[in-house]
Amino acid sequence: MNKLDKNSVIGISALLVHAANIDENYSDHEKELVKEFIKSYLKNENIDEILKKAEEVEKDSNQLLNYTNIIKQNTMDIKKDIIEHLWKILISDDSVDQYESNLMRRVCGLIYFPDKECAEIKLKLINSK
Repeated sequence: MNKLDKNSVIGISALLVHAANIDENYSDHEKELVKEFIKSYLKNENIDEILKKAEEVEKDSNQLLNYTNIIKQNTMDIKKDIIEHLWKILISDDSVDQYESNLMRRVCGLIYFPDKECAEIKLKLINSK
């Protein structure tokens, strides 16, 4: 898997935080899932500090495009990993509402990720819970 630089990880983590906030319930479990994502790319960084930066970025920007432009420039493997992390967060509370589904459709469209593959990732994660 390719590596993402620190700024990219912060931006993508902000998108994960955005996904966690859609239902207006940003749980500790969702925070842990975002931290897992950060850890998977930045092993030697202060994870809490990066999460804090990502949360600030998310507060300051409701422009989905800012986040998706970073993702769009990456490989299909990285896109797939990001989609998987987004779904982990969205299904962590055992329900996916229309806003969450809509976010995933928009993100997939903006980063040129196939809907079919997105749906397969979601099913795989739901079935492995």
